[in-house]
Amino acid sequence: MSEEPVLVEARPTYRVITLNRPARLNAVTIELHRALADALNKAEADKTCRSILITGAGRGFCAGQDLSDIDPPTAESPADLGLLIDRHYNPLIRRLRAFPMPIVCAVNGIAAGAGANIALACDIVIAARSASFLQAFAKIGLVPDSGGTFFLPRLIGEARARALCLTAEPISAETAADWGLIWKCVDDAELMQQAQALCERFGEAPTRSLAMIKRALDTSAHNTLDAQLDLERDLQREIGRGDDYLEGVTAFLEKRKPVYKGRP
Repeated sequence: MSEEPVLVEARPTYRVITLNRPARLNAVTIELHRALADALNKAEADKTCRSILITGAGRGFCAGQDLSDIDPPTAESPADLGLLIDRHYNPLIRRLRAFPMPIVCAVNGIAAGAGANIALACDIVIAARSASFLQAFAKIGLVPDSGGTFFLPRLIGEARARALCLTAEPISAETAADWGLIWKCVDDAELMQQAQALCERFGEAPTRSLAMIKRALDTSAHNTLDAQLDLERDLQREIGRGDDYLEGVTAFLEKRKPVYKGRP
């Protein structure tokens, strides 16, 4: 494998972004953070790109933060992990959630700590049957970050979220799918095929509509019903004036497959 911390492959309508530190189960470093941010920026700037596929090299998706990449705490110099989170993890999670196109995550092995929560920040998570998810923070005396305490209760309920965080016990990909933590669990040999097929499907979809769907779903987490209804109205008004809606309706009436332009 290349020594680059992130590999990027441009496909006709999407990009495959691979976390590439397989010897360390793709544990996150500052260098990897910067490379991933750069890959996302370049994908957004490419108007032919209509979705993203994120996966990991080797036998794991991401083991979380590489602890050897940060200065160890001492009595005289306690760690300031908040600075690391503020500069790198929080911007990454916000970027993934607000990204103007779907992000598919193919979890090919262990997703632990921040690695698990980076996966959960993506729009659709497909996991190999051999994969597992672990909120490892309590094992080293920390608190879940990277959105873990936000995503988990909303996806699987407070009881299961509390147990996963407090016990730091792993769950299998099958359990994650059964609980609603991820979209689905597939056989290992089918993982990339299904993830790629999904991105190819998004390559023919109305990309602006999908971006607004992401926005509406994210906003619903803290909106009142009245506020959400107003947002749906406003988004529908905006998207209804666009070319994709015109094409979608015209294709429906003409009984043909729509041809969407993608991002403006």
